[in-house]
Amino acid sequence: MASISATFLLFFFTLSMPFSLILSATLVEDLNSLKPPPDFNTTLTNNCHNKPSLKYCTTTPFDLPEIFKSTIVASHLCNESKNPNCIESFLKIDLRSRPKIAPLYLSFTFFWKYCPIDILSIDLSNNSLKGNFPSDIFHCSQIQALDLSHNDLSGDVPVQNFSLLTNLTSLNLSYNHFSESKISDTQFFKRFNSSSFLHSGLLPDHGKFRIKAIFFLFGFPIFVIVMVVFLGWLCLWRPDFLPRMLRRKHKFTPAMLKAATHNFSKKNLVGKSEATSIYKGEVRDGTEVRIETYWDSISRENRRKFVEECRILVQLSHRNLVRVLGWCDHRRLRAIVTEWIDAENLEMWLQRSAPPWKQRVKVLMGIVEAMCYLHEEWPELGFDLKTNSILLSEDRQPLISRFRLEDQDSSIKKIYKFGVFSMEMVVNRRPRDEFERGEAGFVEWVRMQHAGSVLNLIDERMKKTGHTIDQATEVIGLGLMCTDISSGRQPSLGHISKMITRIYNAGLVSATKSHKKSNGDKGEHRRIRSR
Repeated sequence: MASISATFLLFFFTLSMPFSLILSATLVEDLNSLKPPPDFNTTLTNNCHNKPSLKYCTTTPFDLPEIFKSTIVASHLCNESKNPNCIESFLKIDLRSRPKIAPLYLSFTFFWKYCPIDILSIDLSNNSLKGNFPSDIFHCSQIQALDLSHNDLSGDVPVQNFSLLTNLTSLNLSYNHFSESKISDTQFFKRFNSSSFLHSGLLPDHGKFRIKAIFFLFGFPIFVIVMVVFLGWLCLWRPDFLPRMLRRKHKFTPAMLKAATHNFSKKNLVGKSEATSIYKGEVRDGTEVRIETYWDSISRENRRKFVEECRILVQLSHRNLVRVLGWCDHRRLRAIVTEWIDAENLEMWLQRSAPPWKQRVKVLMGIVEAMCYLHEEWPELGFDLKTNSILLSEDRQPLISRFRLEDQDSSIKKIYKFGVFSMEMVVNRRPRDEFERGEAGFVEWVRMQHAGSVLNLIDERMKKTGHTIDQATEVIGLGLMCTDISSGRQPSLGHISKMITRIYNAGLVSATKSHKKSNGDKGEHRRIRSR
């Protein structure tokens, strides 16, 4: 490119008409349509001969369109930069606070590629420029001052490229949003000073550093303490909010039980006695549960036994035992949580439906199987065989729902309880409500009636056949043997199991024969009618 004075003189005197048209028209439109004059190549050759340092002189052949457009932009920019003598010299690009014009000139890559070598200073500050650092400026390698302050430039600053600007002594990148980098440790920073980078984003913000330091010194420990307290609260009160792997298996807290029962509301209360309240609830995962609570104070030893009992209960697994999900042991509140069985108990079933003998034997069989399982696996565990505490599933399977630890002589008590239960299943009387001495009075009454007529003992609502009477008589006799503790004639659990199994299987065989006979009678009836 010619020196600015030579170039400008060239265009003003040899291309005065087209140039005047260029100045009066839109710059971008002119640049897209203008072409170099025919003798432009000769002009450039002469310029390079007179001044070989011109930038375009190092490239051959000449890129005439780009050099021509760069010359036009330079002429226009010379005027926009308010230089007093544009034709003679063009020392500074001054577009400070010209936000509508500055981005336009930055977009002319060809201008920066062939920028006049007279330009020593570029000021593009206060223009709200956006985007990355305008790297095309590095083509003006002769500049001594560059000001890009008070803009919205961002991203990384190409620090290595500043080595191209060997004459640069004044740099201002302040008040931008560049990415932070450790330039304070580089030669680039030492070449200038910190005032060149104020609030540019390149240097660490000591205010932010102080905030971070304060946070880590004070805020972080407080945050850790809050998190520890919060996690401690979750572990102690609401572990059901923790991931399953972090929970204490089978352990319920009072807060969990309150949430499951809506704070032990009366609406969820399904049963109550002097020391026990039973609630229906729903735990956080949606499982419906039965919660048996004990609001009393007990000794440390009894509390230990309670927890020991519960640890056993959660391991029980039998179709005739209600599944125990866990327990709660906290100060005055103790509770056992089991699965919710939406069913009636045996006492209600016996009174309401007067079930046939076959179904009563099925219940006895289920109870005996559960007793055998508990005797083999957990002999120290006791259970309640009262008809009002045993539930009945949908398929008419009995479910023992209440348990407790027993002493060493518990086997005698268990067999005695089964004796009372088996007789209650036959006669349909409630020992605890209908007899003054409770179970003892009930047993004495059965023994007296048995000495007379067994028919007076069997539930009068039940259909009585010869087969039914015989089996009911056997069960009553077995019950009396089980409750005869003083004479030492109590049968073993094995004997009880064999006897009930035989009665149960005999009922199945009888039912099968009856079914076949019924079908045979129907077939014979059809043959008679066909004749």
